[in-house]
Amino acid sequence: MKHLWCGIALLTLSCAPLAHAHVGSPDIYAEGQAGPYKLFVVVRPPLVIPGVADVEVRSEGAGLNDLAITPMPLTGEASKHPPVPEAMLQSKDDPAFFTGHLWMMTTGSWQIRVMAHGSRGDGQLSIPVPATALGTRPMPSGLGFTLAGLGLLLVVGMVGIVGAAAREAKLPPGAAVPERNRRYGYAAMAITLALLGTGLFLGNAWWKADAASYSNYIYKPLQMSTKLDAGDVLDLKLRDPGWLSQRKLDDFIPDHDHLMHLYVIRWPAMDVVAHLHPHLVGMGDFQLTLPAMPAGDYRLYADVVHESGFPETIVGEVELPAVAGHPLSGDDAMGAATPESATTAGSMAVEPRFKLPDGFTLVWLKPNKIVPKAPLDLQFELLDPEGKAPKDMALYMGMLGHAAFVKTDGTVFAHIHPTGTVSMAAFMLANPQTPMNGMTMPGMPGMKMDALPNVVGFPYGFPSAGTYRIIVQMKHGSTVETGVFDATVPQA
Repeated sequence: MKHLWCGIALLTLSCAPLAHAHVGSPDIYAEGQAGPYKLFVVVRPPLVIPGVADVEVRSEGAGLNDLAITPMPLTGEASKHPPVPEAMLQSKDDPAFFTGHLWMMTTGSWQIRVMAHGSRGDGQLSIPVPATALGTRPMPSGLGFTLAGLGLLLVVGMVGIVGAAAREAKLPPGAAVPERNRRYGYAAMAITLALLGTGLFLGNAWWKADAASYSNYIYKPLQMSTKLDAGDVLDLKLRDPGWLSQRKLDDFIPDHDHLMHLYVIRWPAMDVVAHLHPHLVGMGDFQLTLPAMPAGDYRLYADVVHESGFPETIVGEVELPAVAGHPLSGDDAMGAATPESATTAGSMAVEPRFKLPDGFTLVWLKPNKIVPKAPLDLQFELLDPEGKAPKDMALYMGMLGHAAFVKTDGTVFAHIHPTGTVSMAAFMLANPQTPMNGMTMPGMPGMKMDALPNVVGFPYGFPSAGTYRIIVQMKHGSTVETGVFDATVPQA
């Protein structure tokens, strides 16, 4: 019965971290151009649906006067008819910083459109937002007992009021209560108590049924079974455990020209890492021929994007013998690092360096301070054996680099691009008006090939305190370099 009395409060308090494009990393970090204005956007999605998303935007450069935001579906007819935008609040202390809040009403693929206006003209940028929730948080016991006590008081009060009315309502003031009226009063109180009890019982049953119905909307990630077949072929079969009826296993779209991006990490040492790209061979069935890999237990993180723009990361495991494998080809790449347990991330220098087997070096231009949930531009530099910028810098799958952030306890995985945590497939759906060859974001295909920088930045915020491994990949010529760094994120 407590559930019925405090249903509204429970719905208000319900929350859980989102699990969609990443694992344990719900906040969205992105950067892009809204016309002439470069914007750094942070979206903290709602914890339940319907719910309110918090939006933070920081602009780079002068001339921006105001920003407005509006939520809309990522695809479909409704994506062509945005609602009236809401103005963002500009900070009095920092004119380049804006905040806002938006309701997101249904589960699925959304976008938040940011509209900029200033002295250099107008522009807009849309950020894809997969909206869903994992579960609900239980009500605090103190609040539950308080509301239950208030509900009991209401029941007792109602029973007493009805009894008094049946017993004394027709009597003149001060008159003695006949025995018959007393019996009427007791009978009325018993009937009222029975009716209220029945109502509470039925209401509690309704609430449980409604909560069970809502649980169908709680995100259930795709599941993945793994098997090593003859010829060192790794077979990955996806299975839908049951979630929204709209989710399919045959509607994946290319993201950086691949239907799946698979990170294979030896666990728990995290000393062997591979970024591979299986091929779809049947409905929900992916296969790839493995490169040479040492024996061990491996954790798998597979990124896919549905045609609606909804991204998912599927987690799996596989135990591998020593694999002779085949040479790496195409965009597949891998690297090796010191076992995680043997490192001490907190003792690293301000600019940790990762020496690569061919004499090149990846350098992390480490920020002075790292705290949970704070937006950062994490930058990495590639140097040739002489300590200089390589002259043959190349794009790796259309970007200056790719990175994966993996917490050493396995609770966080995020595949990041220079544009942020959003998948490029979803980003392109959200910004069809912006030709890819006209974008000026770092690492995008429109950049002049003879002017590629050797520094790449990744917008991200560590979701919680702990130790993380950062897997960074950059390309020069036809070689994809893989560096591994460790970061210790202290408690805020």
